[in-house]
Amino acid sequence: MEFCEFKKSNVSKEFNDAKKIATDLFEYLSQSDIANKIKDAHQFNAKSHDIQDIFLPKCLELGMTSEKKGLFASHKVARLRPDYYVEIGNTGLIMEVERGKNTANNMDLLDIWKCHLCEKANYLLLVVPIYRVSGNGGKQKIFEHVLNRLSTFFEPANYVNVEAAFIIGYE
Repeated sequence: MEFCEFKKSNVSKEFNDAKKIATDLFEYLSQSDIANKIKDAHQFNAKSHDIQDIFLPKCLELGMTSEKKGLFASHKVARLRPDYYVEIGNTGLIMEVERGKNTANNMDLLDIWKCHLCEKANYLLLVVPIYRVSGNGGKQKIFEHVLNRLSTFFEPANYVNVEAAFIIGYE
């Protein structure tokens, strides 16, 4: 398991609560029995739901709601829904779980865009594979690629209204 955090230089008071949720989930996913279940599920052609289902009970324990509706109602893209959402004070945290098509289909960029649009969330928790094995046995470095792309949004010249992003990489 890997963990990375990006944040703006000036974050809201909810930052510590958002970080606690992210680190609690990271610690849970790092437990050997959970990490082994994820490793077994993270196979070629697996779906992100195969990974999500392993830690859904922990998400619920952390107060998250699965596929929360209505978060984007004021936008023309009202049908958008996050994988998970939790309210934190005056804002919230969106969590997205990706598996195979993350960088090929720019899902990490879609996820930060969704958080940017969401008036009820300024924090993003993204769970991605460290590597993705392709059909021919090759490995793509997904976690590293996501870090390189998302880090640019936390440079002052490129700020969006996402105050922090926490990225968890799984094997």
